[in-house]
Amino acid sequence: MATLTLSEASFTALLRDAAKPVLVDFWASWCAPCRLMAPVIEAVARQFEGELIVGKLNVDDHPRVAQAYGVMSIPTLIGFREGLPVMRLQGLAPKHVVLQALESVWNDGRDGE
Repeated sequence: MATLTLSEASFTALLRDAAKPVLVDFWASWCAPCRLMAPVIEAVARQFEGELIVGKLNVDDHPRVAQAYGVMSIPTLIGFREGLPVMRLQGLAPKHVVLQALESVWNDGRDGE
């Protein structure tokens, strides 16, 4: 499994316990750009398997989490390191843009390539 399906509880636990950087895709099933972004998220998850934890959080099912992180439009990607948000990317983006945004998530100087 390349990506995790997150609930409010599993999201909170993941941020608290993760020893690796975390990328969360805030999405909804009715969102066409979210559906277009899904293959990009899956590709990133496969590329960095073992180095980056990638999760998907449905904002319709878990609106409190989206609200807590100021997610006003979807898709929104938020990268976390040590439980804290360190990057945000809103809207549909190609893989190279996601990889560039992920540079700030790595704490060891890794450039995401």
